[in-house]
Amino acid sequence: MFEIAELGHTVSKTDYNEKVPTLRTQLLTIQQQLSAYNFSVIILISGVDGGGKGDVINLLNEWLDPRYMRTNAYDSPSDEELERPKFWRFWRTMPAKGTIGIYVGSWYSAPIALRVHNDITDTDLQLQLTQIKQLEQELADDGTLIIKCWLHLKKEQQKKRLKLLEKNPETAWQVTERDKKHLKMYDDFASVAETVLKETSSTQNPWRIIDGSDIRYSSLTVGQHVLDKIKAHIETHELIQSMPQPTQSPQIIHGNQPKILDSLDLSLELDKKVYNEQLNFYQGKLNKLARLAHQKKISSILVFEGWDAGGKGGAIRRLTHALDARNYQVISIAAPTDEERVQHYLWRFWRHMPRAGRITIYDRSWYGRVLVERVEGFAREQEWTRAYSEITNLEEALTDHGIVLLKFWLHIDPDEQLHRFKQREQISYKQHKITEEDYRNRDKWDEYSLAVNDMVARTSSQTTPWTLVEANNKRFARIKVIKTYCEALEKSLD
Repeated sequence: MFEIAELGHTVSKTDYNEKVPTLRTQLLTIQQQLSAYNFSVIILISGVDGGGKGDVINLLNEWLDPRYMRTNAYDSPSDEELERPKFWRFWRTMPAKGTIGIYVGSWYSAPIALRVHNDITDTDLQLQLTQIKQLEQELADDGTLIIKCWLHLKKEQQKKRLKLLEKNPETAWQVTERDKKHLKMYDDFASVAETVLKETSSTQNPWRIIDGSDIRYSSLTVGQHVLDKIKAHIETHELIQSMPQPTQSPQIIHGNQPKILDSLDLSLELDKKVYNEQLNFYQGKLNKLARLAHQKKISSILVFEGWDAGGKGGAIRRLTHALDARNYQVISIAAPTDEERVQHYLWRFWRHMPRAGRITIYDRSWYGRVLVERVEGFAREQEWTRAYSEITNLEEALTDHGIVLLKFWLHIDPDEQLHRFKQREQISYKQHKITEEDYRNRDKWDEYSLAVNDMVARTSSQTTPWTLVEANNKRFARIKVIKTYCEALEKSLD
């Protein structure tokens, strides 16, 4: 791949000075147009040491409007970043729709470095590249334009560039011992990089390999490439928007489809005396286990889904009563805010991932995409159907990091729900919980049941199963939730 790259190109200072004003004007114009569109742009600048990555990035920052772009530079991960799944630090800095994000030291840096230093095997590298391709596909499916540029130098060119930088007192600081070490490992680096570029260059997200030996040439080439890619993406976006949109498929209830929820025994209950005894026992046990997990830096994520008035809030309160308030957070998910609406739908969940030893509890979660957004038509069919695999990828990233992930569905029947609605209307401090929308949703019980059954069937795995909670009796449901968490913590601590 490197053999056929655009190597040996130069641009004279005169030509450069003539072309830059026009290119800058075009970039600013297209950037202004981009702000009106419902997609973001990610620019990855990678390549060999000494290839001029910093110079190109500085010029892009000079040529573009800083109000609608952000440059994110990544080196070795901080303690805060190491305590979370590896993609967390990239997700939290994703550019909002209508803006540009430039990444220096992207999700490709670590896999390449680890393989060059033999810290991972070829099999491990392939696994990490698969995860990267999944990430880029998820972003592209959401409309994100990913522009990937690799600035390349031949070995002798790299050696010459580093010597020139080191010779000049004003640039000598740019040459580190790591750069010198990497120069000695050039052949290994080039071999691994070539494998990575071949594996991750696709029709949708291709790599552009650019000669980095002449900064004027590489800067103009990168700038023009960015301009052309954004132009083409806008044209494609407008073409798609102008096409007739497919009608949302009606929810079809299949009478012969297995109904997982129907298998639950909603008559299960606990009397008050037994409940109080077990609540005291399991809350005490959870307190000890949670403190030990905190000491051992084992994180937890608990996801609560269920019917309106299904008892999620009550179960969460009994659970958090046993926890140290300094070590957990409860994230209540409602309709996305303006800030969240201009991001990928998973962004608002990634940003709340807990540090090592901490607990995040989601009162409703990323499953809204395949539940309320599916049933109410807030998500197009292609969006919620692909969400099953996107969610599975997310949860694999969490469990691979060692996070204890539990998913609870609190199930009640329609009669019990109506009874609780009526009760809420009579209690002053619960009246805010009941709205006309809650009653309206009852008319779509069958549609939601179908969506829940699909969700459980398609997102349960050996490592991330759903815990279905028989919740007609609140006392039984609360004990089952706390007991299940205790058992999961015990297993993880063992």
